[in-house]
Amino acid sequence: MRTKRNLSSLWSPLHPRVRSLAGQVLLLQLVVVGVVLLAVAAVSVHQSTVEFRDLQGQRMIAVAENVASTPVVRDQLSDRSVERVLAPEVDRAVNLSGATLAEIVAPNGAVTVSSDPTRLGVPAELGASDVMTGRAWSGDVDVDGRHAIVGHVPILSATGDVLAVVSVSDDYPSIWDLLSSAGARLLLYLGIGAGLGLLGSWLLSRRIKTHTRGLEIAEIASLADHREALLHSIREGVVAVNPDGVITVLNDSAQELLDLTSDAVGRHVDDVALDPAVRQYLLTGEDGRDVVLSTSSRMLALSRRAATSQGHKIGTVTTMRDSTELASMQSQLSSHKSVTDTLRAQTHEFANQLHTISGLTQLGDYDAVTEFVGTLTRRRAEISDAVTQRISDPAVAALLIAKTSLAAETGVALTLEPDSHLHALDPELATDVITVLGNLIDNAVDVSEGGRDARISIRITDDDGILIEVADSGPGVPETMREEIFSRGVTSKPGTPGGRGIGLALVRLVSSQHGGSAAVSDAPGTGGALFTVHVPRS
Repeated sequence: MRTKRNLSSLWSPLHPRVRSLAGQVLLLQLVVVGVVLLAVAAVSVHQSTVEFRDLQGQRMIAVAENVASTPVVRDQLSDRSVERVLAPEVDRAVNLSGATLAEIVAPNGAVTVSSDPTRLGVPAELGASDVMTGRAWSGDVDVDGRHAIVGHVPILSATGDVLAVVSVSDDYPSIWDLLSSAGARLLLYLGIGAGLGLLGSWLLSRRIKTHTRGLEIAEIASLADHREALLHSIREGVVAVNPDGVITVLNDSAQELLDLTSDAVGRHVDDVALDPAVRQYLLTGEDGRDVVLSTSSRMLALSRRAATSQGHKIGTVTTMRDSTELASMQSQLSSHKSVTDTLRAQTHEFANQLHTISGLTQLGDYDAVTEFVGTLTRRRAEISDAVTQRISDPAVAALLIAKTSLAAETGVALTLEPDSHLHALDPELATDVITVLGNLIDNAVDVSEGGRDARISIRITDDDGILIEVADSGPGVPETMREEIFSRGVTSKPGTPGGRGIGLALVRLVSSQHGGSAAVSDAPGTGGALFTVHVPRS
């Protein structure tokens, strides 16, 4: 109720006072009931009129035939005082039949005898009657401005000539008389119908008021407009799916993030061009847990919640945001941490070497010092030469040299395959190659560390695009997880700082953005995993 008052206070200065929605529905229902009652009354009046015309028309002809067949009427037609002589006959016809008017009309159309003395000598209203041809007729005629049903019967001579016409008419009853003649039952039914209509209209108006939470039309329209404006203006993507899996809400941000159009609303999730991981999460994702998914062009952070109304589940609402830039930053942080670890390892190694040189110097064994320094120099030169002779890009070469030292610090042997070769790359492509290669090496070191004969083999070629292969001696990746490990950023060390857990998803994302691919298979000979990434130069 507070919402209703607040909305009313917002809208009242802008809109004139209008009838409530329940009141409008009640008024409309009353109008419908009134129209139905009028239609029923009109049908009843029409039926009564038809029945009156059929029954009373035949009756008027029968009365007229009775008058025309009376011997005194036929004998006295030529009497000069025919209006006085035959007046009792027409009066008797009116009294016995209940007709309104009975007359005898001469062949010239003038009234010679009438139950209404004021009509003597006036032209008779014959209307469309063909009685002058010698046949009886009944139909509607206006008599002195009154609509009446008339029966005409000719009085014929022995030769068949029309000597006179007997006209008997009865005025049509009023509408109220027609309704009354239909009987009290019709009026009772009409009254019951009106009462039920009023009661039903009132109950319907109350039900509508309950289901609309007491909100009026303007307030409902305002809520709908504000809902649309808010959904389509927020930066986060919003996707609502009902219990049947049909998309009911898709705001502008969600359309952009999922590469969809507005016509996806109203369609089933399975019928929309979505990434399989996103489709599965929308339908069966765990509520209340944020998930990072990788699509072909973006890395999305999604959160799914169940939507309820009055205790009933009406579907789910999934919010999403673009985490591609954040993932890149995390990857850069991870790379910086890797460099820091490398420097720390080298510092530790150099400190040990300096301590050794210092001890040898104190002992005065200068030949041993010279031999020790030469050995260190040759070892560093061998590592650098093994990389720089095959890798011409300085950034990639520097990464491999640093990762080799870092892997050695953890007890993992990292080697570059002899057939590897890579030309110098443009800075943007080199950055992406470093991202892919760094994440693959870090993951390989993680799964190989502590194992027996731990080693990592790397092959880089650029014959047909850039091909990167990283094989480790870890436990490998089960076939059931070989797609999930890329889409969900699965990691064996979720607590590791530096943004881990998104490395493989970022690998696939970078390769997909270049039109390439990323896959994992079994490493031959080691039982570990072989990650293969192809990045076209274009």
